[in-house]
Amino acid sequence: MANSHILVGASTNPLQPVVRRISTSDLYYALARGYDDFAAFPSYAVFLCVIYPLLGILLIGLTLGTLSLLPLAVPIAAGFALVGPVAAVGLYELSRRREAGLDSSPIHVFDVLHSPSLGAIIALSVLLMAIYLIWLVVAQALYIAIFGYSPPDSITQFVSDWLTTPRGWTLIIVRWGIGFLFAALVLSISAVSFPLLLDRDVGAAVAMQTSLRVMAANPLPMALWGLIVAALLVIGSIPFFIGLTVVMPLLGHATWHLYRRTVEPGGNPHPDYQPPPGERPRRSAADFPVALLPTHWWGKSDIGENG
Repeated sequence: MANSHILVGASTNPLQPVVRRISTSDLYYALARGYDDFAAFPSYAVFLCVIYPLLGILLIGLTLGTLSLLPLAVPIAAGFALVGPVAAVGLYELSRRREAGLDSSPIHVFDVLHSPSLGAIIALSVLLMAIYLIWLVVAQALYIAIFGYSPPDSITQFVSDWLTTPRGWTLIIVRWGIGFLFAALVLSISAVSFPLLLDRDVGAAVAMQTSLRVMAANPLPMALWGLIVAALLVIGSIPFFIGLTVVMPLLGHATWHLYRRTVEPGGNPHPDYQPPPGERPRRSAADFPVALLPTHWWGKSDIGENG
């Protein structure tokens, strides 16, 4: 029964979400609304996404420190976007709450942990991680097929062989071609899947199917969306992934609004999480040092009485 809920949500015969047709103007609308959300709480969004570039830098650093792993440096960087939708789940939740006029303080990103769709979100996240790992295996296999099993003697030799030899150019062309297929697969199954799961109890299978239907109904706009996402991620990745601390929040918020443009509002909406009675209200880092005071010191009624 639990597995059924993860796949199809609360209903054993779920209604398929209604998909809309969109134009390129809807993409620009989503980006504009995404920027508006980012501007509303930029420091929070940057904080949420800073772990993403840090993890990328760590992984690249590990490959640079081990010559046998050096051929994986570029695939790690190029394929890191495959798990980007997972990193942006908290941002979708903030955009959802802001759109609904609810409290959108950063602590609410953890409300995802109380979502009825948490199992489906985890399942879809594991799937994207598996696709990313498969990409790395394929990329390494291509390198071995072209250059053999011997690791490069140095970083300089690796860069020279990669950029200035026929074998290196063959590797680049084939890897980018296969990488494009991996990126297209991830975009197809996750373009609106995570926002849909946060919004409704539909299950991972229905969410992925809806995402595929969105792609089929809007091939040109969604292809352009994929190019926009890829271009922004490349721009954000060039300076040691630092730019991703801005690009990721922008794309995360924009993806929520793209979901709103591509999928009609429907049934099975999630109730907003409410803390159990008696639980101390959660505070964010922005409340420091007031959050250190006893609850009755910073309650709203006390603040009003004390000016």
